[in-house]
Amino acid sequence: MSKKIFEIQAKCSKSKARAGVVKLPHGEVKTPIFMPIGTQGTVKSLSRDELEKLGSQIILGNTYHLWLRPDLDVLQSAGGLHKFSSWEKPILTDSGGFQAFSLAKIRKFSEEGVTFSSHLNGEKRFLSPEESMRIQTVIGSDIALVLDECLPAEISKVEARRAMIRTRNWAERSRDAFEKLRHETGHENNLFGIPQGAQFNDLRVESAKLTMELDFPGYSIGGVANGGEPEEVMYSQVLEQTEILEDEKPRHLLGVGTPKDIVEMVARGIDMFDCVMPTRNARHGSLFSKVGEYGYSNIKIKTKRYEKDFSPINSDSVFWELRNYSKAYLRHLFISKELLAYRLATLNNLEFYLNLTTEIRERIMNDTFDEFWKNYKQIDS
Repeated sequence: MSKKIFEIQAKCSKSKARAGVVKLPHGEVKTPIFMPIGTQGTVKSLSRDELEKLGSQIILGNTYHLWLRPDLDVLQSAGGLHKFSSWEKPILTDSGGFQAFSLAKIRKFSEEGVTFSSHLNGEKRFLSPEESMRIQTVIGSDIALVLDECLPAEISKVEARRAMIRTRNWAERSRDAFEKLRHETGHENNLFGIPQGAQFNDLRVESAKLTMELDFPGYSIGGVANGGEPEEVMYSQVLEQTEILEDEKPRHLLGVGTPKDIVEMVARGIDMFDCVMPTRNARHGSLFSKVGEYGYSNIKIKTKRYEKDFSPINSDSVFWELRNYSKAYLRHLFISKELLAYRLATLNNLEFYLNLTTEIRERIMNDTFDEFWKNYKQIDS
């Protein structure tokens, strides 16, 4: 029996939304929560203090990239990623499976694992379930993920089922290797299983059941946002699995999504989120902004309309910079390719996302989430 790490503190009376706390070696995480992406052990352009001021409770690190650089010898010598990066709160690491999917031209799947050509220097590397567990144990993440096989949105059912069964087999190997490393090293970290199934709802059900048989302490639902899926298809895929996965275990959704997606997925029983959208959009001058009680807009700060807009970037921010620098000034920084632009926009977007999940949690706690969910939408800026 896997150890219990999740406590539900409140439930929405009209949806599957719940507020809880995940208890991890480096601290407790209050859910629902958004995890900023720290691919290479850093959330691009931000310091640890800024992340803490944002209210970040947990960040995501990338197994594939950290394996290649700085490499395991450096991380081992440093005592793991927490000490190396001076981040004292929880970390979740993905397994490398998504990189196998996204680096299609330089990888090859087999039943044993995935062969990569490094995108840095072309060096051949082999990632098996066992190797992924070894890497993540060296990293020292509070939550590690099993190695899985991701698929593109357009895939046949035969191919989807083959990948689903491979993911299940890899999950068992991952679990066995993880437990062996726990016995050898004494680590107290946690391993989440990954239900897959592509766009086929019956495979989603089957995958959830197969993953549950392996008795993980939590789940990271995968393959939902691989590109091109209509919103309602994504929402249906997730609901098929949250209807089955045990209520007493936390549910993380990999790679999702827009603010509206997060609200919709919380209503379908998801507790934890990660996505590159807020940080990637920030680097391209796209800023999220709250509008009224139930809306948000996506500001394209580089457009001409903001050239003489001297209003604050965000008058309600906890950051002096966002309260005092104007939109016109931020536009100027982007047009001039000044590095400060990326930091300011990243602060803005992550503050928006983390404030959103905080508000969602508060609304679940006082049972006003249903009204928020039914009315929440994007408003054209």
